[in-house]
Amino acid sequence: MKNIVFLLIGLFSISSISQSKNLNLMPWPKEITMQPGNFLINPEFTIGVNKKPSKRIEIATTKFLRRLSGRTGIFIENGFLSKSYNATNNSLNISFENIGKLEINEDESYELNIANNNITIKANTDIGVIYGLETLLQLVTNNDESYYFPNVNIKDAPRFTWRGLMIDVARHFEPVDVLKRNLDAMTSVKMNVFHWHLTDDQGFRIESKTRPKLHELGSDGLYYTQEQIKDIVQYAGDRGIRVVPEVDVPGHGTAILTAFPEIGSKDISYSIERNSGIFDPTLDPTNEKTYEILEDLFGEIAQLFPFKYFHIGGDENEGKHWDENEHIQNFMKANNLKTNHDLQTYFNIRLDKILSKHGKSVMGWEEIMTDKMPTSALIHSWRGVNEGTSGGSSLVKAAKKGHQTVLSNGYYIDLMQSVSDHYLVDPMPKSFNLTTEEKARILGGEATMWSELVTPLNIDSRIWPRTAAIAERFWSDASINDVSNMYKRLRQISFRLEELGITHIRNRDVILRNITNNQNIDALIMLTKVYEPLKIYTRNKGGTEYKTFSPFTLFADACSADASNALLFNSLVSDYISTSSNTSKKKIIDILTNWENNYKQFSQIKNNSPILKSIEPLSKNLSEISKSLISILKTETIKINDYETIKSQYLNIKKPIVDVEFASLNSLKLLIEHFSTKNKLKLDLNNPKIQH
Repeated sequence: MKNIVFLLIGLFSISSISQSKNLNLMPWPKEITMQPGNFLINPEFTIGVNKKPSKRIEIATTKFLRRLSGRTGIFIENGFLSKSYNATNNSLNISFENIGKLEINEDESYELNIANNNITIKANTDIGVIYGLETLLQLVTNNDESYYFPNVNIKDAPRFTWRGLMIDVARHFEPVDVLKRNLDAMTSVKMNVFHWHLTDDQGFRIESKTRPKLHELGSDGLYYTQEQIKDIVQYAGDRGIRVVPEVDVPGHGTAILTAFPEIGSKDISYSIERNSGIFDPTLDPTNEKTYEILEDLFGEIAQLFPFKYFHIGGDENEGKHWDENEHIQNFMKANNLKTNHDLQTYFNIRLDKILSKHGKSVMGWEEIMTDKMPTSALIHSWRGVNEGTSGGSSLVKAAKKGHQTVLSNGYYIDLMQSVSDHYLVDPMPKSFNLTTEEKARILGGEATMWSELVTPLNIDSRIWPRTAAIAERFWSDASINDVSNMYKRLRQISFRLEELGITHIRNRDVILRNITNNQNIDALIMLTKVYEPLKIYTRNKGGTEYKTFSPFTLFADACSADASNALLFNSLVSDYISTSSNTSKKKIIDILTNWENNYKQFSQIKNNSPILKSIEPLSKNLSEISKSLISILKTETIKINDYETIKSQYLNIKKPIVDVEFASLNSLKLLIEHFSTKNKLKLDLNNPKIQH
């Protein structure tokens, strides 16, 4: 009998694991156990709490009910939290102990239990409750008759305490509504730090009442009033999100120097920068007025942001203007400052003292880390995680030196890399040779959205859905790293982000309608599913092709990383080459047939605008090589006479056009090489000659 019980338990465990894999949760919980049965969602659904709720819980539960009703179409009778505290007869009973503090290492854990007739969320803090509600929403399931929650027990807590998203509003200003919808999206995937990059060469985006020339002359009129900043900070805090302001100094200072040229390191005329890149204008660390202005500015900004950390930037200062300034050079000699790095450390320590007066601690990019920098400074690593790599050991060095540290290398989402590239970067790889105490100093990571190539129209498509997968890397156990399963879940999460107002899907069509003068966009939609924007800053090489006022309504702006049809095609080609699967082969031919037919459809609209003329080669090249590959696949042969044709077509589609690239190029190459080998031909697509 005992053996039968153990067998049944074992079978249930296997079944539970199998069922949980069908769930589209992201981030994946720490512990999850499936149970038999479901909780049916009906109009009588109610939510109660064990005591007087915090403002966070009131907001979160109200939004939960709106989203649940909107998603299911169910007319829920009670659209707000029950006023009967400590009742246990509600559909969802919430219990919490404390109002969470917006600090590192705060308790964000929760336990969610769904049974046939009752749901409970238990957490130590109201922030944990918010995350439990988000997980519950991700569990909404339906069949053809009803919506329900599967019975499940989840015990969850984050792996890292710092799970951030940086948005640069200096290069391109992002209105308040853009920031709020992204804060809502962050909450939905359990991110808890909004890093607000507020100043750079291209703009100063904060209203300063002590030094108003900063926003009057340095912003083109695009800045946040202090009331708007308070509103965003409150909005974030109500969702359990801490806000870190960044005022980038001493480099990246053109906008500041446009207002106060007298604190610049070179006596020249300054004006707001319109291009992207690294520029020479730098604040003068030897000028006492520099500190007078920054003390006024930092003092008033510190009052707007309750979180402990204040980001001072400190990156990419090459010190060219310092080298050219005789007074600065004499100051360095008099103070035994041998290098520009030493001078910047002098500057940073002055800022550290200013911020300490206002109860703030310095956070800065890894360049601020020197032997003299106080270990209270939080180091933001952007070059790498691995010891021994060129410039890539800042995370480890910071932890060993006694600094708390956060990683962004690997999470630069503006590079337009595949989500899998980001997903497989771990803030703390097993290879790290760190003590337990040193590991605890690695707080987590931040996805970084630099805005040289984004506007309110396309920023969401550059942040989402990839950042949801990065959020999982910050929250979930390191063992949760199955890329194919991640992609499966991400498709559902991407769709659900629209519920929060994220425009990453819908604005693609807005851009395409603009390109076609509101004509049929089906042909262009298909092309966006196989072409991706150029990666790793090659779209705007040198930072000079696109200015801050250039159009970002082009075909490349409608495309995104991880083109969906390309991902499918790549998977099918991989399967076909490794297994010779006829099913995969048939699906490949079907896709290629659609690609071949695209040019016929595109030709019907190509005369609607000059922009379409520039896009035409994308469709034509795709159609031509698809036709050739269909013939090759059907006959499973490549003839010598066909080689020049297929090679020419391959080189055509390989060449970037209108700042996009074909996302399945390697799969085309693999197919061609597969059949050339099969036909005993050595076809080198990079070599003009055929080898027999």
